[in-house]
Formats: sequence, structure tokens, C-alpha cells
Amino acid sequence: MGLTFATDPVTVRTPATSANLGPGFDALGLALTLYDDLEARVTDGGFTVTVEGKGAGELPGDEEHLVVRAMLATFDAMGERPDGLAVTCVNQIPQARGLGSSSAAIVGGVQLARGLVKDGMNLIGDEDALRIAARLEGHPDNVAPCLFGGFTIAWTEGAGARAVRLGAHEGVRPKVFVPAERGYTASARAALPPDVPHADASFNAGRAALLTHAITADPRLLFAATEDRLHQGYRAEAMPGTASLVASLRSVGVAAVVSGAGPTVLALSEVPADFHPGTEWRAQTLGVDAHGALVKGSMVELA
Repeated sequence: MGLTFATDPVTVRTPATSANLGPGFDALGLALTLYDDLEARVTDGGFTVTVEGKGAGELPGDEEHLVVRAMLATFDAMGERPDGLAVTCVNQIPQARGLGSSSAAIVGGVQLARGLVKDGMNLIGDEDALRIAARLEGHPDNVAPCLFGGFTIAWTEGAGARAVRLGAHEGVRPKVFVPAERGYTASARAALPPDVPHADASFNAGRAALLTHAITADPRLLFAATEDRLHQGYRAEAMPGTASLVASLRSVGVAAVVSGAGPTVLALSEVPADFHPGTEWRAQTLGVDAHGALVKGSMVELA
């Protein structure tokens, strides 16, 4: 028996995310209250994507778009593809800035596909949804908070990606500083050495453990908990403006880190009112998204 596809559109709102958070390289992530809004419906044939907002006129308008690619991968996991799809994306998450725009597209596609199939949320459970998204993204640290919301710890084992979600303390107050120029994860990763000193690995293990406590229970420890020796220093030469802003914020006691692979800077504690980052940075105060990528549609209500 084949799948039953929805005749009405489904929608999903996917949050921006910040990964690494300093010492939690490729493991820790936080969902933020900045969103892409996606809608999809099944059609008689062909794949079309309309993009508004961030990425309009730049992103593919066909099956090469990440949302559609993720949808098709999810349909394949359920055993059947629809003949066609029409997708609309209204994007607020900036592209290639270290705020999880690709993860938002991938998770959004997975969720839309689940929502377009009767009982799709059970056919592809949350753990399977995470694994599909992580395979497409390459690592789970951004897709986990996007899917589940809150503060997440992600890892990979034999069956694929896994994650746990924890709530963030109300004293965690994210603020992002977004530059005009873009950064790309592949080039940022190229700056990392193949090996690191044992002392640095030990240092980061302790700080990552402390960060889990600081974010969930005691934000007073965020400054010490966000120290890193595994990736930010190695990437500094390629992103001097980002490194300089992180240093400036930390010099006045702000728990600041590179957001993901950069170039955005994330502050997790209160930024002094008289701190001025410079005209090249757009500052935005955000909250922690607690819900993740929620999908709405007739098939979801029927499930």
C-alpha cells in the first residue's frame, strides 16, 4: 500500500541556530528566535521553490534547493515520492553567516515531508528525522537544536546522529552581531589542524561540561565556560574582524564566541549598553527558541 499524501499545504517554522558555543565544537547547539517560514504542497508534477527574503534571487528554484532535497530524502525513507512539490520559503535567517541557514532548510524539508504524509510523524520518528537531517548536513550540531529547540548536545554513533535537548536558563540572553560579508563552513574547517595538543583537548572537555551547567542552571559561569582552544584561534586569521569583536566583547566581561563557523559573533550574557561594535556589524537581541521546527497541516492533525 502506498503513502497517502496531503491535499492541503503544510507549513513549518524553522529557528536559526548557533553551534559550537565556544568549547562545544561539533557537539553543542542553541536554537534562536529568528526564523524561516516554509510552506509546501503536493502537485501533479515538477518541483518549484519560491524564495522571499534572505536568499531571494540567489537560491535554486527547483529540486536542487536544500528544502526539496531534504524532502525527497525523507520521502525516500518512507518509500514513495509525490509526483511534484511546490514550496515557498520566507527567510529571515541570513545565508552563510554561522546561524544555521542550511540546517534550517534541511530540517524544514524533513518536517514538511513528514507533515505531507498521513502518519508521517510516526513513519519517520524524531530520531530518524534527526539522522536524515544530519546525513544531509554532514554533522548534527546545528540540525539538532533546529529540530528540537532549546540547548542540545549532539553526537554520532553506529546508527547515526543522536541528540538530547535541555532547557536554557532564563538568564541566557543571546545577542548576535552579524556582518555584511559571508563566511563558509568548508573554508573555515580548512583552517583547522589535523591534530591538537592533548592539553587543549582536555581544556575544552572541561569547559564544554561547564558550559552545559552554565546554560541550563547557572549563567554566572558563562564567561569561563565559553573559553575555547580547539577552533576559534585557528580560524582567527581568516576572520580577523570576527576574532577582534569576540576579543573586544570578552575584554568587557561578555561571554562571546564565534557563532558556528562564523563570521557572526554570539554573546550569551548581557552586553553593556555603551558597547559599540562598529558600523560593519548589525546587532540583534534574540531569545532561545524552546520548540524547534514545528509543522502544521491537516495530515499532522490526523496523525
